Amino acid sequence: MAFRTLISTAALALHVDDPAFAIIDCRAKLDDLSWGEREHAGAHIPGAGYADLAHDLSGPKNGTNGRHPLPDPNALAQTFSRLGITSGVQVVAYDQENGMFASRLWWLLRWLGHDAVAVLDGGFKKWTAEGRGTESGEVHRAAAAFSGSPNAKMTVDVQTVAAHLGAAGTRLVDARAPERYRGETEPIDKMPGHIPGARNHFFQWNLDEQGLFRTPEDLRAKLATTVGDVPPEQIVCYCGSGVTACHNLLALEHAGLSGAKLYAGSWSEWSADPKRAVEKS
Repeated sequence: MAFRTLISTAALALHVDDPAFAIIDCRAKLDDLSWGEREHAGAHIPGAGYADLAHDLSGPKNGTNGRHPLPDPNALAQTFSRLGITSGVQVVAYDQENGMFASRLWWLLRWLGHDAVAVLDGGFKKWTAEGRGTESGEVHRAAAAFSGSPNAKMTVDVQTVAAHLGAAGTRLVDARAPERYRGETEPIDKMPGHIPGARNHFFQWNLDEQGLFRTPEDLRAKLATTVGDVPPEQIVCYCGSGVTACHNLLALEHAGLSGAKLYAGSWSEWSADPKRAVEKS
């Protein structure tokens, strides 16, 4: 049985040496771009390859397309090949703790048609807290032939978002912290606020007090206050740069609410153009 949303540390421990599993370390810090790679070199789950947020899981920036644009699909496929991902391989993505970076890899694989991918619930923090084994140094998993193409139904661009502002039956969901959503502070992007009509569902609300994902039932109840009775395929998730929005997409999928879309450019793209409308509060 494939793992398609989350995998526990106990379940992963049974497959660390399984050649049909590809474990990918996605640890990152937005304010220290080399931190994740350094941490990986120092200690990682045995056999785990490393995927860098800026270089592997994002495309080139041009100043107006957001801080973490989607990678070119061909370049992304080459990255997956290098990481040893091919048809029939179960991918497990993890980061330092809450899944915010691992969920980006989870979404990108699904975007190119590889659904056998799950995020390690609790991440490296839980793995090491339980005394499970680690190793250091570089990992060289044998390259594999990855084949896939983008699913256009999983994304929307800035023009589509702008054209549907205020449209009945659709819901924009902002994954940023409430104070950023309300426009009280903006530590990263050009202006504070949110896209008009968007509702706030902070991605951290998907986690319980132990830092693990809530149950599907609890997630559905939490998300219902944001999305109401809007069907999943009419939900568009965004955040600052298309990273934590994937956390909300993972939560929706784990809750059984499939079909929501990603606006990858997110607030960093939207706010780059002063002509675009902004809401606060």
